Amino acid sequence: MYQTEARQWCRAAAAALVTVLCAGAVACGSSGGHQNDRPAAQADGVPGPLSKARLTAASFTDGEKVGAFIASEYDLDSPFGDEYSARPADCLPFVSLKKGTRRYGAPVAEVNREVYRPDEPLQENTAVQLRSYAHGDAARVMKALGRAATACRDGFTEDRSVAEAHYLDARALTAPRTGDEAAAFRFTVRDAGGEQKHYEYLTVVRSGSTTLSFRTEIDSPEDVGGVPGSVIEDQWKKFRAATK
Repeated sequence: MYQTEARQWCRAAAAALVTVLCAGAVACGSSGGHQNDRPAAQADGVPGPLSKARLTAASFTDGEKVGAFIASEYDLDSPFGDEYSARPADCLPFVSLKKGTRRYGAPVAEVNREVYRPDEPLQENTAVQLRSYAHGDAARVMKALGRAATACRDGFTEDRSVAEAHYLDARALTAPRTGDEAAAFRFTVRDAGGEQKHYEYLTVVRSGSTTLSFRTEIDSPEDVGGVPGSVIEDQWKKFRAATK
């Protein structure tokens, strides 16, 4: 919700600037995810945390076509890059995967991109974030998301330094059959004025020590069902090709 508002503000100020989180046999569960029983390093071929250079090579590039979308750098570093927190605290994993937040898992490196429709730059946007972790923290992030799916089903509050967003519910969706494990969610969010609602979608895929997260925001009350599948598929293919 606040990313959408920030995006609109930045685009209005900059005029020309348009910027801004499936292989393997798996079984989907009630937590909205799947998990492969194979050891992560053996299953994925990635023995440890990837450097930022390798994550960058595995990420979308500025201007790259992604189906009907276009990728760009994620440039909202300031003043919108402050950390997020959540109430109840168990819901923190739902907001801690956003850019600028390092309260959970302390990634070794991260790269952030935006994917948007060039014909509707303010309508549907997906923040794509690749993070590499050490010490098994990537798997812990996925477990924390599973716990949050239960604890935060009836909603939570996202806190920032100057504002807050009210999430009315969190619903697990069918996760893509990708990576070592994956989870997908839909959130119903009340706007700042408290009169309208819109949806946000979060899909997170873990591949070894790396998480690939996709957060889609829709600037309308329409429920589009989830993160665009083409965005997840294209990013996954690029990640696999760059990390073999």
